[in-house]
Amino acid sequence: MEYTRLGNSGLKISALTLGCMSFGTPNDFQPWALGDEAAAPLFKQAVELGINFWDTANVYGGGTSEEITGRAMREYSSREETVLATKIYWPMSQNPGGGGLSRKAVLEQVDGSLTRLGTDYIDLMQIHRFDPETPVEETMEALHDVIKSGKVRYIGASSMWAWQFAKMQSAAVQNGWTKFVSMQDQYNLLQREEEREMQGLLADQGVGNLIWSPLNGGLVARPWGDKSTTRGASTPGTDQFGRPMFVESDKAIVDAVERIAADRGVAMATVALAWVMKNPVVDSPIVGATKAKHLTDAAAALEITLTDEEVAALEGPYAPREPTFF
Repeated sequence: MEYTRLGNSGLKISALTLGCMSFGTPNDFQPWALGDEAAAPLFKQAVELGINFWDTANVYGGGTSEEITGRAMREYSSREETVLATKIYWPMSQNPGGGGLSRKAVLEQVDGSLTRLGTDYIDLMQIHRFDPETPVEETMEALHDVIKSGKVRYIGASSMWAWQFAKMQSAAVQNGWTKFVSMQDQYNLLQREEEREMQGLLADQGVGNLIWSPLNGGLVARPWGDKSTTRGASTPGTDQFGRPMFVESDKAIVDAVERIAADRGVAMATVALAWVMKNPVVDSPIVGATKAKHLTDAAAALEITLTDEEVAALEGPYAPREPTFF
């Protein structure tokens, strides 16, 4: 396993992140989620591969992902050897003030995550989305306070417009509060809109880039139209705002992944992840594994260097589209 600093921070993480959204009590949103027993071999495999960075969120599995992740950390690794990341924003109850990024919500949700994870501190606490209903100063001061309390070591953000992220960082600078060290956003061969503004901002400011859905829900990890897996059958065609997850021209991209993978004798996921990781802004893609093969194929991507011709074949058919899920 390779290790890298998260942006310009001093936090060292593995070049692959274990995505713990795969673990929890199955529900309509995550019918493919795995409970403790089914998840155990994957946690053990991650430890054996040297993947020390585990990412979850309070809302995954209604809180059960954090519980499973915390138990696995104590069983198969240790607190000191694990870099633990989670997220807050979405409501965890019917309480009208239980979601969002108000001071009340931030303080309550951090404590809730600590309880579910069974730990005294969180290495990276990320805001899951931008909260348009709360002043950014209120959010950033609350996040600064949980840092100073010792409950959180670093803070990060996820999926928003670049101007929103810049606004929050600016509020921290102006008031002497803790800044975000990372941005977790969607980036893959079928969704490259973060190249337009966000990635330039992150590179300029020395902010780390964590990638969720580097395989676009598996769409670039299997032949076009293949819905033979549980995840493939349940992947929606649009996000919650009706924005398309893919367009017809994406078939040429997936076909190129399939062709290159066949020529190299590797999995399609390996090729698609190698493309994501070639971007110098990217620190660590998040791998949501439900089978041992998923982690094996991801680790193999660390050994792949794509040729200029392969990159051109993968990137050439891309068509602009709207970002999804925020």
